[in-house]
Parts: sequence; structure tokens; C-alpha cells
Amino acid sequence: MRLHFKESGQGRPVILLHGLFGSSDNWHHIGLRLAESFRVFALDQRNHGQSPHSEEMDYPLMAADVNKFMAARGLTTALVIGHSMGGKTAMQFALQFPERVEKLVVADMAPRQYAPAHDKIFAAQLALDLKLFFTRQEIEDALAPEIPNLVLRRFLLKNLGRNATGEFFWKINLRGLAENYLRLGAPVFALAPFVKPALFIRGGKSNYIKPEDEPLIRELFPQAQIQTIAAASHWVHADQPEEFLRLVLGFL
Repeated sequence: MRLHFKESGQGRPVILLHGLFGSSDNWHHIGLRLAESFRVFALDQRNHGQSPHSEEMDYPLMAADVNKFMAARGLTTALVIGHSMGGKTAMQFALQFPERVEKLVVADMAPRQYAPAHDKIFAAQLALDLKLFFTRQEIEDALAPEIPNLVLRRFLLKNLGRNATGEFFWKINLRGLAENYLRLGAPVFALAPFVKPALFIRGGKSNYIKPEDEPLIRELFPQAQIQTIAAASHWVHADQPEEFLRLVLGFL
């Protein structure tokens, strides 16, 4: 599994991990700012972006993907930042390969089990026969009844590509993601806690990190700091990039 990535900057390495349905592009603005001080690697996780597709997908596998990526690039340690699904990958990576992680930043994700919340989105996308569409607008309109949120629809449509004959296709492994979706809600697995510095940043308008999640966070990450960006939703780094960067840069 050779992950696609974008590299920028110089200095201590930073690895950025996106969320479900996302790609390395989700970190574009944050990555540019971090690249002023660090060597930044924004990865496409398996079944996303331009990385390979696989029928197998869970957090231990995705953590192993990151470990192999670091080995291939000659990186001994890194500062690891992950959002949502990428936050779970980052946590699993830190717990599975603690010697590889200098510091950990998790954006709006807890290490617990999450109930399925995207079944409707998967069903709406899988129901489309992309060969019948000629424009992105037609696809956006077709998704609207099941996915009324315009921002979400346009985020999902970033995963559309066109082949050599002009037909649309999903760049993500949509069916593979749907078939492994329950595994992506699973809690992280730990034989021992990650005892190095960790920062959890939650959105004040999000319920992904609840007060009752804090004991488990501190059990698995004893040095964890938990900060809240009050005006942010689950997309903390996109909603409030300057506040997110202030917290992250101060921590790193």
C-alpha cells in the first residue's frame, strides 16, 4: 500500500491525515501554513484520493500504512495530525507505533466506538449510475433529495473524476468504504497508553468529543490536553483555521 502524498516545507516532519470521504486536499491551507516551519506530508489514506484501493480497511491496517510510508521516506519520527477518521488513524498509529510519533494532534475525534451516521450518504452515492450524467451539476442535483446540505454535497463531489472518454467515476473506493464502514466506527486498539504529548481539539458546535469521552482519552493518552474551539463544528480546521493553527503551533 503506497500512499499518495503531497510534500512541502522543511524541518521536523509533520504528517496530516484527512477524514472520511476526504483527501490530502482538505489540509491545503493548514498545510501551507505549517510548511513555513515544518516539512509537511499530507497523505491520501487507502481508498481515498489518489491512493490505492483495497477491500480491507480498518485502523490497524491504516496505522501500518502510515508506518510503511514513514519507512519508505526515511522518517524516524514525526508530528502526526489527524481529523475525524484521520484522527482515529493518528491515535491508532501512536498507540501501535509509539516510537514513530513525537507528538499527536487529534481534531474532533475520540478513541471510542461511533454509531453509523453516514449510511444515507453511502446509499445516495451508490444509487447513482454515473454513466447517465453529463455534468457535475446534474450529479449534485441528483444527490440533493437525500443529501440536502449543499456544502456536504460539494465536498462529496470533490471525489468525482472523468475517464479518457469523459465519463464520471468516483476516485474514492466508494463500495469498499461502504463495506468497511462499520470497522471505521470501531474504537482504537491499545496494548499500552501513548505517554508522549497529545492535543485533542474539539469543535464547540460538534458532539464528536463529549465530556464523557474525556476519561478514555486520558486513560489512553495520559498527557492529553483537550482544547475547544467554541465557534467551530466538526470541521474545526476549516471553520476556524487561525484558531486551530494557533493551538497546533503552540503545542508543536
